[in-house]
Amino acid sequence: MTGRAGVTDIRHEADLPDFMHRARALTALLAAAAPEIESKRELTPDVLVALHQAGLFRMLLPRSLGGHEVPAPVYLEVIEELAKADASTAWCVAQTSVCSTIAASLKHEVACEIFGKDSRALLAWGPLGKSSKAVRTKDGFRLTGTWHYASGSRHAAWLGGHCHVFDENAAPAVDADGKPREITAIFRKERASFTDDWHVMGLKGTGSDSYAVTDLFVPGEFCVTSFGRNPAERREHGPLYRFTVFQLFGASFAGVALGIARAMLDAFVELAKGKAPTGKQTALRDNAVVQSQIGLAQSQLCAARVFLSHAMREMWQGAQQGAITTEQRVALRMASAHASQQAKQVVDMAHYAAGGTAIFENDAFERRFRDMHAVSQQAQAHFSMFEVLGQYFLGLPIHPRYI
Repeated sequence: MTGRAGVTDIRHEADLPDFMHRARALTALLAAAAPEIESKRELTPDVLVALHQAGLFRMLLPRSLGGHEVPAPVYLEVIEELAKADASTAWCVAQTSVCSTIAASLKHEVACEIFGKDSRALLAWGPLGKSSKAVRTKDGFRLTGTWHYASGSRHAAWLGGHCHVFDENAAPAVDADGKPREITAIFRKERASFTDDWHVMGLKGTGSDSYAVTDLFVPGEFCVTSFGRNPAERREHGPLYRFTVFQLFGASFAGVALGIARAMLDAFVELAKGKAPTGKQTALRDNAVVQSQIGLAQSQLCAARVFLSHAMREMWQGAQQGAITTEQRVALRMASAHASQQAKQVVDMAHYAAGGTAIFENDAFERRFRDMHAVSQQAQAHFSMFEVLGQYFLGLPIHPRYI
């Protein structure tokens, strides 16, 4: 891993805890808690404590703030492992972990105020609000806006508000290149009002409520270019912080999808060994169609996982060398979108082939089916992402937020 001075720090990676071992040690707890997590629409206290004790919320936080700066390929495997047990838990860990990478763009004393004083402090946010405004003042900005899909916010101490910037005369501000200026402002959770509107089909346990502020003053040092995407503001220079939040989010969601699909397919394989369909004398496993479906699904899932792992490791290598290429960025986006789509196909196959067994609540299929389809509705996992990839291969301008 590359340290602040750009020198490879092999000792850091060697000294890291075994986070995959820690994740696997929690799977029984997560699986047992999953029904309660879903019904309460938030992580249970015992799960929250266990995640904090295992350091899983601080995988992507800089070491200078007590984080671990886990290599991105390892982080991705951990998210997938958690998702096998409970997708909502994996999603909350992924969302808040990626949010924490904005610490790399904050002044050290500000980042310490947010993450350093309380080892359990989490930052959550929702996407850029269409009507969100940050009006410049002498010492900062005054925020007004509403943000949705704030996964993990029920357990967070801080929130981020991504806003369009306006000057004191209410005129839209622009960057040096003439594009509308956007910032991310970070403020304490108690400064916002929440709407309990997370009544959804899947990923219920993420508690992704909406929140709003009106004319809230945020000091300038708690504000950075939106999503920390300006390299000139970066104060941490390890390879992890050469990734954008969009790249990390996209890969994270694909990891969640692969974890759901693996657990669903494994459950169906076990079901097929013993279940005899109505009116049949033989088990599902003796049916040639089922055998072909399982063979195809296993191939799809393994291929998608290998592609995503390879793309992530190639990009990680580029980050370590200080030069991520456009081709590596495209490959990661392609692998992330592909993995999400393939995982959805595997889940759909297993759900349909399981028959009536799959429709009962709190079974191995029903919740995972809903969770998978909630994952696939997220923008970075949506099929429309292939349009962005197609534009690149056709020589058209690339989308800066997704590639």
